[in-house]
Amino acid sequence: MEKETMEIKEKTSSANEEETEINYRGIKAMPFIIGNETFEKLGAIGTLHNLQVYLTTVFNMKRITATTLINVFNGTTNFATLLGAYFCDTYFGRYNTLGFGSIASFLGLLLITFTAVFKKLHPPHCGEDDSRCIGPTPGQMAFLLTGFVFMIIGAGSIRPCNLAFGADQFNPNTESGKRGIDSFFNWYFFTLTFAQMVSVTLVVYVQSDVSWPIGLAIPTIFMLVSCFLFFIGTKIYVRVKPEGSPLTSIARVLVVACRKRRLKLAEQQPWRHLFNYTPLKSINSKLPYTQQFRFLDRAAIITPEDQIKPDGSVANPWRLCSMQQVEEVKCVLRVIPIWAAAILYHVGEKQQYLVFQAMQSNRHLGSTSFQIPPATYGIFSMLSLSIWVPIYDRLVVPFLRRVTKKEGGITVLQRMGIGIFLTILESIVAGLVEQHRRNLAITRPTPGIHSKRGDVSPMSALWLVPQLSLAGLAEAFAAIGQVEFFYKQFPENMRSIAGSFFFCGMAAASYLNGFLIALVHRTTEGSSTGNWLPEDLNKGRLDYFYYLIAVLCGLNLCYFLVCAKWYRYKGTGSSIAAVEMEATEIDKALV
Repeated sequence: MEKETMEIKEKTSSANEEETEINYRGIKAMPFIIGNETFEKLGAIGTLHNLQVYLTTVFNMKRITATTLINVFNGTTNFATLLGAYFCDTYFGRYNTLGFGSIASFLGLLLITFTAVFKKLHPPHCGEDDSRCIGPTPGQMAFLLTGFVFMIIGAGSIRPCNLAFGADQFNPNTESGKRGIDSFFNWYFFTLTFAQMVSVTLVVYVQSDVSWPIGLAIPTIFMLVSCFLFFIGTKIYVRVKPEGSPLTSIARVLVVACRKRRLKLAEQQPWRHLFNYTPLKSINSKLPYTQQFRFLDRAAIITPEDQIKPDGSVANPWRLCSMQQVEEVKCVLRVIPIWAAAILYHVGEKQQYLVFQAMQSNRHLGSTSFQIPPATYGIFSMLSLSIWVPIYDRLVVPFLRRVTKKEGGITVLQRMGIGIFLTILESIVAGLVEQHRRNLAITRPTPGIHSKRGDVSPMSALWLVPQLSLAGLAEAFAAIGQVEFFYKQFPENMRSIAGSFFFCGMAAASYLNGFLIALVHRTTEGSSTGNWLPEDLNKGRLDYFYYLIAVLCGLNLCYFLVCAKWYRYKGTGSSIAAVEMEATEIDKALV
């Protein structure tokens, strides 16, 4: 017995030695990773945030067309993160994927800049009369869309990997490493938001009031700096090697469970009757048995046809799966209903017509002649997020931690629920402000000022600040909560896919937003109330559209509360099963 114990100790020590070979630089690697992400966002956001204005003023598109195109572009970009995550986890690893994506994003921004620099790549400028506007030619649109394609490839590669790559730099098995990961999520969003604030102020101002060629060249240079910062830190990064596609394991569980669907499950202590095997070098944490999605348990039932190798693994993984594999699939399935609630959150948080509202409001700063660019007003949501995140991380969380005895002060789902609730308030406030703006524009429009698409309201565009502040707070709670939730609740070998889930929610929201706008536009066009979303907002009822979003967000909150009550966090299965499984693992090690 003593000899066997010594052998186990030797195996344990050798495993620890292997782990200590990884030199986690943690904070030292952060300047390069966050610097890369910061300048990447300075480049991408600096272009995309003002894209509505660019498409309607330089490419002479209608508002509904430009908004739909942007929604499709954003949706495709965010859905591309699934492909990026797959190739990252299966073939290339996070470092190579991030490097490739950074270069692709630079090329995309460069092509979009060319559309502003060279006159032949965009239509001629419109005169005072809209009837003289000429739209883009097929060749001009093709060149612009080629730039979009490169940006889609870049974003699809960068977005699912950057958070996981940053978390890879911390040791997840130490307390300091765990705290470092938690703070990394908060400060990542803080620096990211700071970069966005610079983009929507200085960059947008140059684009709108100075020169589009110079304004688009600046983000392109930022993206070049982003590439430089990423590659300069190569020698100190922890680079986790890809272990093959985790999607294959999910597919195996689903296929085997379908094949064995006629087998009966044990009613009493079912985990005792399931195949229990975990590879020694698996990076995934051991999961206890859970009662949810029991139909998948059939994939781990051993039949006479199933063959087991001498090392305990199965001969044919498409005929039998382990209980660990089944529980990993359950983790993914449990996340999906929560992810669905995030879709309507993004619909409520992102206000599609904000720029157009600002364009038909008084944008003068006080009594001066200076006008704030329409796309710059988004800075107020970023400002509220930037102010709140440090307060929350340094003051609120420690206080709540002492009260609730929970590591994060409140649970991740509670944090997300607060953010979803704030989207309801945001939409209601947005509707009230738009109603006030429209009434003033109709009764006493600003004399001497006339937008191409209607009269300008004397209401100060700063009235948009309250709804934008609520949007920033909602993002601080729900968006950061989602990222942390997906990262912690997915199996460890699916962290890139976990990162893509957040962006897939944004993608679905972009398509849903586009669908809602098109549906409302067509449905109300011939109604007695008139078109809610015409070119001239003063002739429409955008406030009704915001109230519709508020109702949808309210229904979404009810749905989320039901899902949150049903949800079981990863690793919180049957305690009896966990003890028995641990004892089984010890017995196997002693044999």
